[in-house]
Amino acid sequence: MNWIHILLIILILCFVVIVYLILKLSKVSEQLSIIEDSLDDIKQGNLNRRILVRENDVTKTICYSINDMVTNNQVQLIKLKQSEQAYKRLMTSLSHDVKTPLTSLVGYLEAVQERIVTGEEKEEYLEVALTKAHHLKGFVESLFDWVKLDAKEQGFQLERQDINELTRNILTDWIPTFEENNFEYNIDISDTECFIQLDPNAYIRIINNLLQNALTHSEGTQIDLQIDDKDHDVIVQISDNGKGIPTKDLPHIFDRLYQSDESRSVNGNGLGLAIAKELVLLHNGSISANNSLNGGMTFTIIFLKAL
Repeated sequence: MNWIHILLIILILCFVVIVYLILKLSKVSEQLSIIEDSLDDIKQGNLNRRILVRENDVTKTICYSINDMVTNNQVQLIKLKQSEQAYKRLMTSLSHDVKTPLTSLVGYLEAVQERIVTGEEKEEYLEVALTKAHHLKGFVESLFDWVKLDAKEQGFQLERQDINELTRNILTDWIPTFEENNFEYNIDISDTECFIQLDPNAYIRIINNLLQNALTHSEGTQIDLQIDDKDHDVIVQISDNGKGIPTKDLPHIFDRLYQSDESRSVNGNGLGLAIAKELVLLHNGSISANNSLNGGMTFTIIFLKAL
């Protein structure tokens, strides 16, 4: 084979390579044009747009990244819209929960001020007004707690605490309230120490919210609290013998502002259980609610034991 044949072969190979590169560049140019059109469409707000790509396309990595970015943006937009709707519901609930007792409170106080009522009736009006004021105070405190939790502005200091002793101290303050409301109580807490990492104030709020929920909304006559020390977990259960919650409402009772029309949240503001759940999660724990077989509700909290 002489040098002419070799040169001819080289020229043919160069031609084949050039044709291949031209075809490849043409495909890349076509794909870039599709990407450009897709980005324009996405920029106009069409977050349902995706770029179709083949496994052997040179631009597949770019296309996959763009599709992932658009999917993430779509998810964030959905969450943002859900958050906006939640805050609209919050404002609607806030308006109702504040305006109604506030209007009633003003009415009672005006009746006293203008001497429309006197004597024993005046005292009754003042007592009702005080009750309304406490209701408003409790709602505002719950609202501020939720806002701080939602904005991640609530400060927490986890400490190694004996959950048994701390819970007994909490219940000591609740016993007079149980007795005033004719609630029987059964407390099953071991005398043995059981340590977990807790923020004491947050844990007190969790237990208080669950006990207040049972006391106010269960329509029962008994509250049970027990703490079980397992191998790696500590389980806290608070139960009542009330009417429970309809099955359809159970998945939502920890949602912010969720109030059952048929059950226990008649006088609630829909924040107590949501706050309790957020505080439990901040302790890397879990909380669930179930209707008991013998009637009533059982709230179950699981914490990891301290090392």
